Amino acid sequence: MLTDAEKKELSAFACETRQNIVKMVCNAKSGHPGGSLSSADILAVLYNKIMKLPQKWDKSDDFENRDRFILSKGHASPLLYSVLAQCGYFPKEELMTFRKFGSKLQGHPAKKYLPGIETSTGSLGQGLSIGCGIAMGLKLDNNPANVYVLIGDGELQEGSCWEAFMQAAHRGLDNLVAIIDRNKLQIDGCTENVMSLESLQDKLKAFNWDVIEINGHDYEQIYEAFLKAKKLTRPCAIIAHTIKGKGCSFMENQASWHGKAPNEEQLKQALCELGAGNNDKGTEE
Repeated sequence: MLTDAEKKELSAFACETRQNIVKMVCNAKSGHPGGSLSSADILAVLYNKIMKLPQKWDKSDDFENRDRFILSKGHASPLLYSVLAQCGYFPKEELMTFRKFGSKLQGHPAKKYLPGIETSTGSLGQGLSIGCGIAMGLKLDNNPANVYVLIGDGELQEGSCWEAFMQAAHRGLDNLVAIIDRNKLQIDGCTENVMSLESLQDKLKAFNWDVIEINGHDYEQIYEAFLKAKKLTRPCAIIAHTIKGKGCSFMENQASWHGKAPNEEQLKQALCELGAGNNDKGTEE
């Protein structure tokens, strides 16, 4: 179990992540805040409590044994950039160059530009297949590392995702964890209206995956799910029920904030609502 102090630290990390997300997207006047905000608590736990990562990206003797993270929903790059900066992989000051000409912080993650990025992503439906390939390679090398792939729920409407689910189970990739950001919204509206995914748990189980369902804003549930996933003997899918735009009242559960930048007034409101004092309450609803 997490202590109260650990939960407070995770809350502060996620709060700073969310503040950075809205500032970056506002400053760039473009980007994808909704699905970045919804996954902040998941990555706070993953990067601070679960994954084995080097302090300096490629300078560790144990670098090859690092855990791998793939942001399959590459449009949520503000989320990943903020987390990597907070982990010390590049200066936080660079966050405000997001989507600027010549910046290392492209609209979608590009491996060649920044430490901490395992693979370039952005074309939806490909991240889990890449994760399968990496997980298979680790198995062949007897490498103990795990692979974590964050997938948007709208992304699951891509057939390539299901080919990857089938492949992972067939190959027995128990070192692969898929985290599904189940905020139930995509750019065109509700996922169930665009192309229904339910019963998602039954579908994944039919593909011979172990499935864990959690509240994606509850740190204890997130932490316990990752610990359980490590002990399973099949690939594991964590369905994390989240709120799109989490933390910003005017963005929450609004599909229109999938890919829209807040203006200066909206930024002020968002930063006020994302203050540390407010973030400490309600993260485990």
